[in-house]
Amino acid sequence: MDPILSPHVPELFITLTQRFGLLLAGGFAIMTFAPLDKVGPGRSRPLWATALLVVMFGLFGILGTYTGNFVFQSFANLRAMGVITAGLFGGPVVGAGAGIIAAGHRYLIDVGGFSALPCGLATLSEGVLAGLVAWRFPERRLDWATALTLGLIGETYHMGLVLWLAEPFTEAVELVRVISLPMILINAMGAALFVQALRLQLHFRDLRDSTQARQILSIANQSLTHLRSGLTRASAQATAEIILDETHVAAVALTGGDMVLAHVGAGADHHLAGFHVRTMATRRVAETGEPLFVRDRDSIGCRQPGCPLTDAIIVPLRKGGQILGCLKLYGTKNRPLDQTRFELAKGLADLFSTQIELEEIGIKNQLIARAEIRRLQAQINPHFLFNSLNTVASFCRTAPGQARDLILDLARYMRRNLDSSRGAIRLSEELEQVRSYLVIEQARFGDRIRADIDLAPGTADWLIPPLLIQPLVENSVRHGILAREEGGLVRLSAHADGDHLLVTVEDDGAGMDDDTRNAILAPDASDLSPHLVPDAQPDPQAGQSCAETMAESLRDGIGARNCNQRLMQMYGPSYAMRIDSEPGRGTRVSFRIPRQQLQ
Repeated sequence: MDPILSPHVPELFITLTQRFGLLLAGGFAIMTFAPLDKVGPGRSRPLWATALLVVMFGLFGILGTYTGNFVFQSFANLRAMGVITAGLFGGPVVGAGAGIIAAGHRYLIDVGGFSALPCGLATLSEGVLAGLVAWRFPERRLDWATALTLGLIGETYHMGLVLWLAEPFTEAVELVRVISLPMILINAMGAALFVQALRLQLHFRDLRDSTQARQILSIANQSLTHLRSGLTRASAQATAEIILDETHVAAVALTGGDMVLAHVGAGADHHLAGFHVRTMATRRVAETGEPLFVRDRDSIGCRQPGCPLTDAIIVPLRKGGQILGCLKLYGTKNRPLDQTRFELAKGLADLFSTQIELEEIGIKNQLIARAEIRRLQAQINPHFLFNSLNTVASFCRTAPGQARDLILDLARYMRRNLDSSRGAIRLSEELEQVRSYLVIEQARFGDRIRADIDLAPGTADWLIPPLLIQPLVENSVRHGILAREEGGLVRLSAHADGDHLLVTVEDDGAGMDDDTRNAILAPDASDLSPHLVPDAQPDPQAGQSCAETMAESLRDGIGARNCNQRLMQMYGPSYAMRIDSEPGRGTRVSFRIPRQQLQ
């Protein structure tokens, strides 16, 4: 063997360590870029994200080959650190996929080489093993000790395969003698450090997201009283000042239609409230409805000489399907904007849009005058919204990940409640609304609320009227199981019986008397009387007064009654709800939906 190709073990240690540092730094930098910044371990991922992780970690494995040393017609390499990290981070599919790419490349560049086959098999095995460990023990996905152990085991196995399969055996022994110790130790430590780096990156991302969530909630809490009057010049001015104070951007503006309602901060000398929108970028967002992040003066489109605004984030404010206006954050040369501010602006726009829609339908006289909006009033309970926001705020400190999930559930819940224009929807969509409601209430009340949803196969796509099941589940929670100190269980089941969908909502809560049941099922609205509220008690966790609780219970009675009235109006008296209940023994509500009349 040529001694030139036989470096000493210490030299190989130094070379691999240097190249390992470069590979680790590059991998960590790439993982901070979007869209990889939003991909995490153990989460449900779209197909494109899984494919992207497979390709990325596969390329790391290939780079691990090229950053190695050529020794005895083979390679002392760093492939293992990439494929082991792939399996731990992405699971079996990503680990196996990255292993196939890296192993396939290793085999193809040295077809017929005496160590090509064992090296390729070892790389594939390491990716698969790491993925299986992550799948079987998800709590150890990003544990450096697990990565270190897998690296030691995997590379030891690698050396064993070389001794077993490589020929001639004498050259295999000499190769292993030189490369085994450096490769086993450097790859194991590299995998451990790579995993730990990813863990730190995700930790910092969670801190950033929790800070962003706290900012959004703080702004929403302060601006709530102003936006109750709708999007006016006065409410826009107050809201813009709040956002500027909380976010510390260079300027904030709010527009309505083609008019600037408020502009505070840099550029306020020529971006004047009460005048038409000056910037082309704002007109573009108002026309397309797509959020925009522009990073130069020309893209902003302000024609005023010397305008200090250098970049802008512009997001639409919606009311239903209509673009009502825009929220704009501006940056300057000394105070530029970033992607975090972009996500913050989109979150604020969603909350403001929801609040504007809430206030639009929250006018008391309209709620009383229109039966459909009165039904929605029963669902859109401001106490529920405020208590939910308080719950989210508390979780921001203790469980930021759960806080983000609760914000999404609350947004989904409110958005579906506000959409009264929809016709028939799939049963699965209605159940998403039910689940969002239950997640929020379980976050508030903990184990006092238990739920069981049984959806029979083949019923998910059944068409039903919107907001038909969720009000019944809410009644079971608030006036059934929460009326008991120990709480209880609410069950929802749906199954097909020929051409009908049978839906049942039942609980083991406080139950109701005959007068209450008859009032809900009464055909005449005048029969709905205050006796709908049996023994209404204030909720100590929600902070409501007895009067508020009674008023809320009355609305809930109207909501359940409204569901029954809609069933009879759409399908006839024979489709009225059936209520079986006794005080202290729970309540069971059931109804049918015909298939043929909804197609």
